[in-house]
Amino acid sequence: MNIDKYPSRLLENAVNEFSKLPGIGRKSALRLVLHLLRQDTEQVHAFGNSLIQLRDEIKHCKVCHNISDTDLCQICSNPSRNASVICVVENIRDVMSIENTQQFNGLYHVLGGIISPMDGIGPADLEIDSLVKRVASGEVIEVILALSTTMEGDTTNFYIYRKLKEYEVRLSTLARGVSIGDELEYTDEITLGRSLVNRVPYENSVGR
Repeated sequence: MNIDKYPSRLLENAVNEFSKLPGIGRKSALRLVLHLLRQDTEQVHAFGNSLIQLRDEIKHCKVCHNISDTDLCQICSNPSRNASVICVVENIRDVMSIENTQQFNGLYHVLGGIISPMDGIGPADLEIDSLVKRVASGEVIEVILALSTTMEGDTTNFYIYRKLKEYEVRLSTLARGVSIGDELEYTDEITLGRSLVNRVPYENSVGR
């Protein structure tokens, strides 16, 4: 869009920044910026400060790598959670999806992605070594591989399986109530919850 179509360079700069967000085109960005201009100054400052504070102060749990306000997240620090069961997920949104099912009382391990050679993401780019260390401590009896049922997710599952199979830990995966090719965050809570409760040994899922 030509700069001459904007009455203000400040407006254009704001639109440019909003349009960098995923799923936000320039028209949507303009609509959002104009909405903010109609709000009270205090509201806009609160909005902007919340983003700055988020970026500057957010932490990642030193155990599971979930986002947190403290070094240890609320889930890992909760004594009522079953620390012997770890659910391995791709990202923070998957933690939120599984928590919404209210069907899991163990801990999590957030990989920060999945193996995807096409995108230049290998095992070393993920939190796999820290998962192995957690299992090697001997306190974990089951690891649930709850990754998306895509080719990349299955590849990551198999890699983790090979890294952990030497340890005395039960490896399981979600039941196929989650359709092949589905992203976990888009699966409805009932289906996801049932797939978690009815999880199967990982060996049974290989080659299916």
